[in-house]
Amino acid sequence: MAKKYVLKLTTEERAELDQLVKKGKAAVWKIQRAQALLKCDQSAAGPGWKDAEIAEAYGCTTRSLESWRKQAVEQGPLSLLERKPRLTPPNPPKFDGAQEARLTALACSKAPKGYARWTLRLFVERLVELEIVDSVSHETVRRAMKKTS
Repeated sequence: MAKKYVLKLTTEERAELDQLVKKGKAAVWKIQRAQALLKCDQSAAGPGWKDAEIAEAYGCTTRSLESWRKQAVEQGPLSLLERKPRLTPPNPPKFDGAQEARLTALACSKAPKGYARWTLRLFVERLVELEIVDSVSHETVRRAMKKTS
């Protein structure tokens, strides 16, 4: 069966991938992809190995090679060496600047009656009571306090 995406590297692309592999100072996944791309190369300068041979030699699957080759043909081979940046954090921060300032002010205040000092769980109760936040864990309060101290 003929390959749908045939990779033919230019001499500049080939030189950059070669340098990355020879240097060996990159992440393992980058080196693995660079080595696989060099072996996938169907140009006159490339060896043009079969997917099964490359997968066995570099410890990846043929399906991965197919997707790498597709991306290399559509977006350029060097696009495989960069991860897509995350656009938003996984969870939005619980505290903004004003809320952290109120937490710090609360920490500087006197402890509640019956307590010698503030505890993280007391902070959580007071933050919810004062409607600074809807809900928050004591661990989030700890991290915010550590950041400001």
